[in-house]
Amino acid sequence: MSIDTVSKAEETPDQAQPFAELGLKPDEYERIREILGRRPTSSELAMYSVMWSEHCSYKSSKVHLKQFGDKKPETDKLLVGIGENAGVVDIGEGWAVTFKVESHNHPSYVEPYQGAATGVGGIVRDIISMGARPLAVMDPLRFGPADAADTRRVLPGVVSGIGGYGNCLGLPNIGGEIVFDDTYLGNPLVNALCVGAMRHDEIHLASAKGVGNLVVLYGARTGGDGIGGVSVLASETFDADGPAKRPSVQVGDPFMEKLLIEATLEVLHAGLVEGIQDLGGAGISCATSELASNGDGGMHVWLDRVLLRDATLSPEEILMSESQERMCAVVAPENVDAFMAIIKKWDVEAVVIGEVTDSGHLTVDWHGERIVDVPPRTVAHEGPIYERPYARPSWQDALQADAPTADRLARPTTADDIRATVLNMIGAPNLASKAWITDQYDRYVLGNTVLSQPEDVGMVRIDEESGLGVAISTDCNGRFTKLDPYTGTQLALAESYRNVCASGAIPLAVTNCLNFGSPEDPDVMWQFAEATRGLADGCLQLGIPVTGGNVSFYNQTGDTAILPTPVVGVLGVIDDVDRRTPIAWNEDGELIYILGDTNDEFAGGEWANHVHKHLGGMPPKVDLERERLLGEVLVAGSRDGMLSAAHDVSDGGIAQVLVEMALHAGSGARCWIPDNIDPFTFLFSESAGRAVVVVARTEELRFTEMCAARQLPAQRVGVVDSGLGPDAGYPAGTQVLQFNDWFTLTLDELHEAHTKTLPALFA
Repeated sequence: MSIDTVSKAEETPDQAQPFAELGLKPDEYERIREILGRRPTSSELAMYSVMWSEHCSYKSSKVHLKQFGDKKPETDKLLVGIGENAGVVDIGEGWAVTFKVESHNHPSYVEPYQGAATGVGGIVRDIISMGARPLAVMDPLRFGPADAADTRRVLPGVVSGIGGYGNCLGLPNIGGEIVFDDTYLGNPLVNALCVGAMRHDEIHLASAKGVGNLVVLYGARTGGDGIGGVSVLASETFDADGPAKRPSVQVGDPFMEKLLIEATLEVLHAGLVEGIQDLGGAGISCATSELASNGDGGMHVWLDRVLLRDATLSPEEILMSESQERMCAVVAPENVDAFMAIIKKWDVEAVVIGEVTDSGHLTVDWHGERIVDVPPRTVAHEGPIYERPYARPSWQDALQADAPTADRLARPTTADDIRATVLNMIGAPNLASKAWITDQYDRYVLGNTVLSQPEDVGMVRIDEESGLGVAISTDCNGRFTKLDPYTGTQLALAESYRNVCASGAIPLAVTNCLNFGSPEDPDVMWQFAEATRGLADGCLQLGIPVTGGNVSFYNQTGDTAILPTPVVGVLGVIDDVDRRTPIAWNEDGELIYILGDTNDEFAGGEWANHVHKHLGGMPPKVDLERERLLGEVLVAGSRDGMLSAAHDVSDGGIAQVLVEMALHAGSGARCWIPDNIDPFTFLFSESAGRAVVVVARTEELRFTEMCAARQLPAQRVGVVDSGLGPDAGYPAGTQVLQFNDWFTLTLDELHEAHTKTLPALFA
């Protein structure tokens, strides 16, 4: 088979090319011809098709994402912002932390194990490419109904992939979410987050500078797995019968990735690398074009030097392959031998495939014939930019008018009914214990995990001497976002922010994974525009910048889009992890307080969803100034030793919080429902801006005075009491949660209701 060379392309301008099959629109193909002044070669067409895909180019989202820069709050903590592989923030003591979340949604539906595993591998390589040592991973997950047959196919594979890859890498999995909803059936969301740390002088960026410097490809050999991969698969909606395009999903090798981590960090810290880029979506096409575009603008590549697992691969396939565990480094000629020696020491293969030039072009040869000659910026950074039409959906008003008021959705009123509702709710798939899943992950490897699920955050120690650490939370209630994308996204931000504060950490920065349906649907695009506006405005108000993230479009099956799901991750810093605040209360006599205001707010909440399968109304009000105030109180209470436990109030309301705190502590409490509020509303409302805290009696006055001085509502609603069982008529040693004289629940029956759901469905 003859090779399609640049000279051949010039001689055959009218040759038909399969641009549509590669995902390019007719006008995009014509623009490529205009850029090149000729038709593209088949290799150039392959490069443009993957790099101009929605997944790689952000062509439908760029016009909205620029708000994160335009509205960026003033901060001296941001060291590297949007545009690099991951954001970097200063956490003090000479330490910097990098973190990012990305999606691997469609590959995880096609091949759950490998799709999820390679999602973990990809985000870890983003972190090491910044020069940081990966410290922990998290995984926000969304699936269809918990009892659906396809969920039973997808979920166990995804969980096994995350655990299998992360556990083999030796990275603790410290948090995330598992949410079930009908709209994710056929389109699960598998988002992966990684956090890493480095010293300030160890930060590295993706650029190819220095004419004559060499381009080294190292890691696993390039194979046929993942050709087109996530770059194509994530850029098209699924049809009703499954994916319209099923390129080979990448296959991961965590043991190679572990070697790659160590080899990469050693060559970086030895000062042998001028620029570095991981090979993820779009593979060699991405790495070479981005390095050249970010550097001096020129690069020449000898593609036939690439080490292959499959000798039959064509040049186009090599350029498009998304085989895992590969990195690309720019190395000065005088450092190549030392670089290669370190790489070889770690039993990793490497080969020089190119050099930096001053040509202003990216050129690629295949056995001496020129198959690519393109301006690299047109591939990597100057792809199409669409201002997709969007408008408020015609159905939005009716949805918001369909509020879950007491006269429309039956509410429990008697003590027995409310007691039964507590047991029902804590066993709902979205509220039940996720231990069946999280127990498959190693949460404590490396020895620096301080908090992990089911805590509000994942927390890791960064500096073993000082105790400096970071806390991370990811959150999103897609039902809130469906009801009001602007408010719903700010509620996701507020919950993550609140979780970080509840642990005692100070929020510093934000990452996000914006999961939506098709951008070609004006309804979906309106949701996306409102969500990004809400997040940008919210981050500006809270003073924490967006450092980077990911957009995942086309998450829908046929005409059915997922709930708009902007997952928001917040990272905070704590100067000594020994003073962290857990969710479990401790000693008898400690006082339980609710901070914030509880209102009749059930729209989009778990009670309306689980009990009535209802979605309608307006989501809870969001008050970011109240969130900031609450956060200050939570952090101060932790820092000054006033709080022994804290837990944010969100899904399931106060009842869920008290049950989780009691079960995690293994001891009961005597609680009371205030006289000025309906018991059902008090227990199950999902009003924002609230937290349950536990205060030692000796600290009560100091704490309540602090709340009063800051005008933060604080109401005592209970006391820890491990000896209440016999007083309530139960055998000695029985632990109970008692609510006034209304009803009592033993921790044994709470544990049974809370833990049986997922094992019954998936074990």
